[in-house]
Amino acid sequence: MRSIKTIAISFALSAALAAPAVAAQCGNDAGGFNTWKAAFAGEAQKAGVGQRGLAALASAQYASDTIQADRNQKSFKYTLDKFMQVRGAPTIVSQGRKRKGQNANFYASLERQYGVPAGVLLAIHGMETAFGGFMGSSRVVSAITTLAYDCRRSDFFAPHAIGALLLVDQGTIDSNTKGAKHGELGHTQFLPGNAKRYGVDGNGDGRVDLYNQTDALASTANFLRSKGWKAGQGYQEGQPNFSVIKQWNAATVYQQAIAIMGAQIDG
Repeated sequence: MRSIKTIAISFALSAALAAPAVAAQCGNDAGGFNTWKAAFAGEAQKAGVGQRGLAALASAQYASDTIQADRNQKSFKYTLDKFMQVRGAPTIVSQGRKRKGQNANFYASLERQYGVPAGVLLAIHGMETAFGGFMGSSRVVSAITTLAYDCRRSDFFAPHAIGALLLVDQGTIDSNTKGAKHGELGHTQFLPGNAKRYGVDGNGDGRVDLYNQTDALASTANFLRSKGWKAGQGYQEGQPNFSVIKQWNAATVYQQAIAIMGAQIDG
């Protein structure tokens, strides 16, 4: 016998697919989230999302903690020195150097393949999740669909919501997969649309798993190369590859911190 929860999800999915094709209307509170999901299901289906992804959308919950976090991103208002202090830059650099030394061949192979030096990848890894120490406690699908519904940046997050549902379809994540407050996932906190587009199988096991360190770092290097990283060129402010670091995160202090820590790790 199917559970009440399963029946409810199936009913919601059927209703969504039967709903007329109307544009999903954003909202600023939980009140319109279910109506938005029903409309967004039509958009998702047109984008190629299948039954598993649509079921994940139907079961998504409005993530009020995600909205709260989105409204209170205080760290990006810090000066560079304060930001580096708050993020623990000396520890990231120290741990980054240690990790590079312990697995030099791996990082050298990534640089040969993608052109991205170890320092940049390790700085991102350390900054995002303390080298995989904490990858988030929010449900990815609920977080990213909430942001796609929220009026503040719905156009930016809607493609990532589609990406998350496509990742569910292919079995990369499911409705319970945990990530950061904005729906970022894995060791280096890819937004779902970027995970779908730039994720690579780094360890050769036949699947892309951004919760696997090897896949995550290879995928990060692939992202940077795809955004125009020039092998052998500098990545400090004013140098060719700094503009590529900007593609990873829009905050200036974050970009500067990655460049500084990366150079310190690379020595």
